[in-house]
Amino acid sequence: MFAALARQFGTPEGFYRNAEKALPFLIAGTVLFLAAGLFGGLYWAPPDYQQGEGYRIIYAHVPAAWMSLFVYSAMAAMAFCGLVWNFKMSAVLACASAPVGASFTFIALATGGIWGKPMWGTWWVWDARLTSELVLLFLYLGFSALQAAIPEKRAAWRAGAILLLAGFVNVPVIHFSVDWWNTLHQPATVLKIGGPSIHPQMLYPLLAMAVAFMFLYAVCAALSAQAELLKRGMVLR
Repeated sequence: MFAALARQFGTPEGFYRNAEKALPFLIAGTVLFLAAGLFGGLYWAPPDYQQGEGYRIIYAHVPAAWMSLFVYSAMAAMAFCGLVWNFKMSAVLACASAPVGASFTFIALATGGIWGKPMWGTWWVWDARLTSELVLLFLYLGFSALQAAIPEKRAAWRAGAILLLAGFVNVPVIHFSVDWWNTLHQPATVLKIGGPSIHPQMLYPLLAMAVAFMFLYAVCAALSAQAELLKRGMVLR
């Protein structure tokens, strides 16, 4: 089974062909869950008893923050597979994922600032969660800069893969920062021991938006990977 999957998705030709088939379904999933999440988050969910209507920015902020960690973790896994087993698609998928992950990270930081201004009275503080998320943005940009700066693709990928693996230590720091240090950022309300402490009418749209963002990542990464394969001459259209 693993060998069959590797033949279908692990080779440039197999990935390109299957991505072409999957894209309509991925786009449909993005639209469906995005519509459900936006309707639920903007209309169905009740106002927060403390923050009123202003809390609704979580439906962009929180999924973007989750995806910033998910995409980087996926890229680190690609780096490991590329360095250890020399999977051909690892470098292509990591390069395709970097701009998407950086965009999610920027959205998380920007919406966090917009949310923080009325709640904290400032756009930015050097809070542990915010600072480590900013470091994550620099890691994404650093990986992309290495790919652009080193002409030889194999050397660029090895340098980028090492950066991804070294930078992965920042992922648990981001996740656990609100537990390890006394920060302004609120503690976890969804992914925590004991279950979510958020009203189901607020939680379900948030989960729908998270799924929509995952579909969106898949769409963007697939399209970017296809373009990268064509650019490198690894497939013939």
